[in-house]
Amino acid sequence: MQKTFAIAACALGFSLSAWAGAAYAHHAFAAEFDANKPVNFKGTITKMEWINPHTWLHVLVKGPNGTAQNWAIEAGTPNVLFRRGFTKQSLLPGTEIVIDGYQAKDGSHRANGRDLTFADGRKLFLGSSGTGAPYELQRTK
Repeated sequence: MQKTFAIAACALGFSLSAWAGAAYAHHAFAAEFDANKPVNFKGTITKMEWINPHTWLHVLVKGPNGTAQNWAIEAGTPNVLFRRGFTKQSLLPGTEIVIDGYQAKDGSHRANGRDLTFADGRKLFLGSSGTGAPYELQRTK
């Protein structure tokens, strides 16, 4: 009986610690990104991570002086992006895109994406409705 209780308590503790990590990873927009630091740049996708709670696009951007910068762009959940028309085939490495979004507060090469525009002019909404996001970022399509 005590052994069963101990196993159940350990399993519960493990489950709660795993859930807490996932809850911590999901954050409000204003916790990490600055609505007063909009970004807009053209780049090439190097990698797409379809992970929860946010997908991440990794984009190679050439600066004005020709140097390359790697940017990580946070977007909505995989399910939300699929419902908005994204597929795993639409964001392959080598795809040229234009990104509109908001830079990380720490000034790093990370941003919360708002819109993604393909070379053919198609536009897809990347943003989430996270607490603190600018009003136009919270729109839905």
